[in-house]
Amino acid sequence: MKVLLLAAIAGVIAGSLLLYGKLGSDVHDSAAVVANTGAACSAGSNVASSLDPFIQGEMAAVQLADTPDYLGDLQFKSPEGDDITLADWKGKAVVFNLWATWCAPCRAEMPALSNLQTALSGEEFEVVAVNIDTKGAERPLAFLDEINVSNLPLYADQTTDIFNNLKKKGLAFGMPTTIIVDKNGCRVAHLSGPAHWDSEDAKALVSAIIGRETNDRSS
Repeated sequence: MKVLLLAAIAGVIAGSLLLYGKLGSDVHDSAAVVANTGAACSAGSNVASSLDPFIQGEMAAVQLADTPDYLGDLQFKSPEGDDITLADWKGKAVVFNLWATWCAPCRAEMPALSNLQTALSGEEFEVVAVNIDTKGAERPLAFLDEINVSNLPLYADQTTDIFNNLKKKGLAFGMPTTIIVDKNGCRVAHLSGPAHWDSEDAKALVSAIIGRETNDRSS
């Protein structure tokens, strides 16, 4: 009887040690993620500060981030319906745009975003436009077809969680909302409202981000 009792106690202790070790590992991993993203966004601060000369003309309303924050965990759906996050674009600068079919300024802006995608997309940059309609893909797909935009995949967030989260951060007040994100998933600038994203001012701003980050990687 004593042997069985001692074995049971030993089993409980062993299980507790395993659980403690797992919890400790999880805490350590979480702390490492926070530390890594914090370090990545401190580098983003250098990118943001270098963009001030490009905040002019068509880009005059863009607001640079005083303290870039990590947005790689923003989650939405791929065109195939899979869960993806902004971190999937790590290594690229991104113009991250939220739009809706009921948003009249979005209708005017989307072709400009499409043109920017055509002009500059590649290994170092991409436009990621996320639709926040709440009733399926049929209407957004028809919308893109009507305005002849075929090079911007239909990413979607039918929960509107992204908009609400950005609103809490003071980064979204209406539609469209655009966040400029560096290669580490850190916000370096944002804009509330539409813009001429295919203008020379916009291309110069995006090119400055790409150029600065390319120099950072090679140094």
